[in-house]
Amino acid sequence: MTEIDAHIDEDRLARGGRWLSRADLRPTRQRLSLAALLVGDGRNRHVTAETLHAATRACGETVSLATVYNTLRAFCDAGLMQEVSVEGARSYFDTRMDDHPHFFWEDTGELVDAPPEDFRIARLPDPPEGARIASVDVVIRLRRT
Repeated sequence: MTEIDAHIDEDRLARGGRWLSRADLRPTRQRLSLAALLVGDGRNRHVTAETLHAATRACGETVSLATVYNTLRAFCDAGLMQEVSVEGARSYFDTRMDDHPHFFWEDTGELVDAPPEDFRIARLPDPPEGARIASVDVVIRLRRT
């Protein structure tokens, strides 16, 4: 995961506000704060709700963990982020929206982008009748040797 710099200033708030406006999401104080932490420095990142909640607390914002979860889901529903499920109940939220694979470090629980130029899917199975493939998520698990 890209570490979250728990600092919010006017530039980060402005960038977060522009990010929200791409999806016509109402810029509430809490959404602006979370957006500023997620994209305010212009970097893509992978976060869990817990790591984002900790960053909000570290910068003095008062946002509940439930609000962080709900806001991350709203950002995903609005097409601003994508959810990457790794360990069943554990989800990461990725601000990078193009199709790309991920590496998951089993020992640290860190999710990072894998180089997409080195990854090829030769063929996908045909979906069942009446269905279409919505997306393909690729998570490559890594163990240190």
